[in-house]
This record gives sequence, structure tokens and C-alpha cells, in this order.
Amino acid sequence: MSARLSLQRVSTVDALADALRNRILDGELGAGERLREIELAEAYGVARHSLRAALRVLAAEGLVAIEPNRGARVASLRAGDLEPLFELRTALELEAARLALERNHNRLPKAVHDAVRLMAAVCEQPDPPWSAVVEAHDAVHRALVRAADSPRITRAYEALAGEMRLFVIQLKPSWSLERMAEHHEQLLAGLETEGVDALRRHLEEGAATLLAGPRDEG
Repeated sequence: MSARLSLQRVSTVDALADALRNRILDGELGAGERLREIELAEAYGVARHSLRAALRVLAAEGLVAIEPNRGARVASLRAGDLEPLFELRTALELEAARLALERNHNRLPKAVHDAVRLMAAVCEQPDPPWSAVVEAHDAVHRALVRAADSPRITRAYEALAGEMRLFVIQLKPSWSLERMAEHHEQLLAGLETEGVDALRRHLEEGAATLLAGPRDEG
């Protein structure tokens, strides 16, 4: 008799959170856009309490801001948020990369190489959803941080996850898929040949691009 196989059940709240998350990461729901309960509940055919629960899930991830008496909106990175975000991100990632290289004889673990290959594979698709690019970018940098084998650094970095996703969403008008893949392939090669200076340049270029605003990729 064959073993019984089980399927994971997805709740209405989880399914709704997934749907809204993808729309935010794809840029379909733009930064600062109001998320009106009545309209969304009707569009998805769900009860308003389920919608509110899904919005709370996304708020915990940093993708949605819920304001008392004003409802919910898509979270956004303001100009004043960028400098402190990148100061903290740089401090955490540089130390994580230093430890990872030190503990792995100036090489990075397979998980980091795999994440960079996944990024390239996503970006090679004809027209991937930007949410897939956001997730691939997230996977590269999380793998790099986790390679340090420092639970405290990892926990501190995880707290930035929502803002980092917002950052990559806002890169969409300025960065081509080719540039995104190449940028991370160069990062991987640079880390293993010259160390954390390669990561510092990588982070500075991303921050400078966002501060400069959208440009034509030609």
C-alpha cells in the first residue's frame, strides 16, 4: 500500500497576501497607493476581515503601512529613509561578507553561487515578473549574509527585508534585467578575488542609482 501524500492547505488569508504581495513587488500597486478595503474585498471575493488579516501580514513584512483611521497603503522609501537604510545595510553586509570569506578560505559557499545563478536564470527569461527579480535579489543577499554563520547578524539583516524589497522595486525603471544579472555576477567574482571592497562598490552603485532617479538604459 503506497504511503499517503499530503498537500499543504493555503488559507484565504495566505492566498490573498500572496496575490497582493506579487502585485506590490511587480509594481502594479505603486508606492504610497491606497489599498481600499471595500474595493479589494469585492475584487477578490473575500470578507473584509480576511483582507485586513492579509494586510497585517504584509505590514509585518514591511510592504504595507497601516495608519490608524486612514487605512492601508503600499509602503514607500522616502528620500530621508535611504541614507540610514544603506548605512545599516552596508555595515551588516560588509561584516557578513568578511566573516564568510574568512571562514571559507576566501571563497563563498555553494548557496551564494547557487543564488547568483538563479538570479541570472530569472533575468534571462523573456519577460519575467519583477516580483521574481525582487525575490532572486533577496535570495542572493540573504545567502551572502547567512554565509557568515552569525545568527545575530542574520537577525539584524532580516529586519531590513521589507525595505530592501521596496528598494529593488524602485530600481525597476532604472535597471535592465541584463544589468541586474551582470551586477551580481561581478559581485560574486569580485568578492572572491578582492574581498569586501567589491561589495562596498556594489552597494554604493545601487544606492546612487536610486538617489539619481530613473534613467534611460539605452
